[in-house]
Amino acid sequence: MRKPSGRQYINYSFYKFLPGWYSLKKKDKQSILGKIEKLFLKYDKKIILNFYSTFGVRAETDFMFWRISERLEDFEEMTSELMNTGVGSFIENKYSFLSMTKHSQYVSRNKNIKQEGTRIKIAPKRRKYLIVYPFVKKVEWYLLSQKKRQEMMTEHIGTGHKYPSVSINTSYSFGIDDQEQMVSFETDYPEDFLDLVEEMRSQKARAYTERDVPIITCIYKDFKNLKKIF
Repeated sequence: MRKPSGRQYINYSFYKFLPGWYSLKKKDKQSILGKIEKLFLKYDKKIILNFYSTFGVRAETDFMFWRISERLEDFEEMTSELMNTGVGSFIENKYSFLSMTKHSQYVSRNKNIKQEGTRIKIAPKRRKYLIVYPFVKKVEWYLLSQKKRQEMMTEHIGTGHKYPSVSINTSYSFGIDDQEQMVSFETDYPEDFLDLVEEMRSQKARAYTERDVPIITCIYKDFKNLKKIF
């Protein structure tokens, strides 16, 4: 039997409240939210679990949870229990992105790029904002030589290091979901991320981007205060 790889599964799951949610009596809504809080507390002991609001920020979603585990089944089990809290009739899963961690070939092969710990473990910093999006490269990117790709990625990564207030979490979806990568950025200063992305738009690597939408900005919330949020 193979030994565990130590790599993590990553899931960003976005939900929208259906109109019926807003017609519920306050006591019924509070009861459901109380059950969800207990569920989140239970799984917070088993997996890495962060909760975010997109309410009023993104039209098609209202909240998101970012889950990290070495067991894919944890996502399945938690979602099943979530739907049985009573909220299942009042929410719709708008997006669910799956990925895994792996070492970056562009960081590990460049001695001039500082490596910050192991690349197969993601440790969220729980900053105030999280910007998430799926990423797909054009086929032409993979037909380039390793040297040319490394040169462009070195420029890309170097630009990111100019903005220390922004932390990147990159994970990979090759063969397990529609996108090739999932990218999320944690920051307390969205203006820094905006400037970072604008600077990267003029770099050579940008010409090989096939798709990087939807881009969703999320606001970190303590899931112990769900009743105050919704």
